[in-house]
Amino acid sequence: MFYWWDILGTFIFCVSGALAGRQLKMDYLGLFVMALVTGTGGGVLRSVLLGDVPPVIFTTPDYVIVAVLSVPTAVLFDRWWHRYHRLVSVVDALGIGLFACVGARAASEHGLAWWACMGMGMMTATFGGVIRDIIRNEVPLIFRKEIYATAALLGAGLMLYLDSLGVGSSVSVVISALVAAAVRLLAIRYALNARE
Repeated sequence: MFYWWDILGTFIFCVSGALAGRQLKMDYLGLFVMALVTGTGGGVLRSVLLGDVPPVIFTTPDYVIVAVLSVPTAVLFDRWWHRYHRLVSVVDALGIGLFACVGARAASEHGLAWWACMGMGMMTATFGGVIRDIIRNEVPLIFRKEIYATAALLGAGLMLYLDSLGVGSSVSVVISALVAAAVRLLAIRYALNARE
């Protein structure tokens, strides 16, 4: 189940990277690179820092295939993505929450302190977007006033807390990912930001 959520979240992030590349009028190779780094950048960095090398994208073709498929999806259905941007925002928010929990859980299994686990969760959920924005020559979203990294931190911290209470691992991930997604979506809906 988590594998398929991971694939779905990766696909959405890859499409967002490819769409960002289209705005810069990149060629297909550029779109693929943007898609791949956006969808997998956070997970790769987490794996390297935790010593899980080589990262999974170098041991299985699944994530590269997802990035490849995201390019024609972004190109051919560009209008659809913009028309249903609210749906995309929901899935993107769920991806943030899920990846934050996956990253925190991986760090916890390596024996890191709770605060380091939260940081790993946030990094897993957001670092692909950081790379995307740097390539676009923009200040990354998490360094602006958007409630983005904060939602990821909240989700990761809640999952660790639920784990400490003995809540089942699957249940704690689902609850925490939904809470993180809800925080992110409420911030978008009501234009909340970290300075207010």
